[in-house]
Amino acid sequence: MLSKVIAWVRPSGATVASLPNDRWNLLEVAFWVAPVAAYILFPGYLVLGNQIFVTALLAVSLDLVLGYAGIVSLGHAAFFGLGAYTAGLLALHGWGEPLTGLLAGGVVASAVGFLVSFLVVRGNDLARLMVTLGISLVLYEAANQASSVTGGVDGLGGITIWKVFGLFPFGFNGRTSYIYSLVVLLVVFVVMRRIVNSPFGLALRGLREGAARMPALGVSVRSLQVTAFTLAAGIAGVAGALLTQTTQFVGLDVLGFPRSAELLIMLVFGGAGTLYGAVVGATVFMVAQEILSGLNHLYWQFWLGLMLVVIVLFFRGGIMGGLERLSALRRRRKP
Repeated sequence: MLSKVIAWVRPSGATVASLPNDRWNLLEVAFWVAPVAAYILFPGYLVLGNQIFVTALLAVSLDLVLGYAGIVSLGHAAFFGLGAYTAGLLALHGWGEPLTGLLAGGVVASAVGFLVSFLVVRGNDLARLMVTLGISLVLYEAANQASSVTGGVDGLGGITIWKVFGLFPFGFNGRTSYIYSLVVLLVVFVVMRRIVNSPFGLALRGLREGAARMPALGVSVRSLQVTAFTLAAGIAGVAGALLTQTTQFVGLDVLGFPRSAELLIMLVFGGAGTLYGAVVGATVFMVAQEILSGLNHLYWQFWLGLMLVVIVLFFRGGIMGGLERLSALRRRRKP
């Protein structure tokens, strides 16, 4: 890992070898074809599918800052909420164009993330947990107090989002929302996949594995952390704007601590530091929540907690880590 980072910070004239895992394989293609098949086979679950895509996008943003850069956060929902309210307020004031709404949500969240990052990167893990949690709580209460603007506990309703490209309206059947959210998730995922497999992504891995050694390689630890945190905040803002556009409502819960806590659970389920782990974890969590709450709406969290304990104890690295170990074991057994 460190040798690859050294290659990145070589003097001008040196080049870096081909990036790792940069080619798409058949399993990856099948992974993204599956939601398209689900659209046809399970038309009654399009609303759930839309929620999964939005949540997966948010989980991917946290995976960048936690799984790759090693920066812990308990308040990532703050940037999600900023993006959600930005898109909602724009629509309420007469601008409901979807794509620019996504961009605006990402820009606002990125700007706040950039300012916050200088506080976050200064401390250790415990301090970062408290700072990010504190910022999330401050924004939550600020949104609650500014009820004339945000709607407070009643939420921000009356939002009207224009047709996508002027052709596809957001209806109650969830078809446009499903496809729109899937495309946004895929586009962002492709960009993120390229980033984490770039020299910058390798530097983030080096930062996670040994931040104390990075300055000896000529790498600015603080600059890497600030960049990663800002980028992750921007993606979370896009996810928040996407939620507003597909539901045409913003509730105060978008800034709440439970959403941030659920994100950490999703990364534990899927496996942090893999991107696909974030998507898989979000999917498993949302589907399990839907099934278990349907079986028993009072005690479903018992079974979800049991799943979490089992994965932590027996699937080191989450679902993706377990699959990777099974694959490695199968390769070793081959003659």
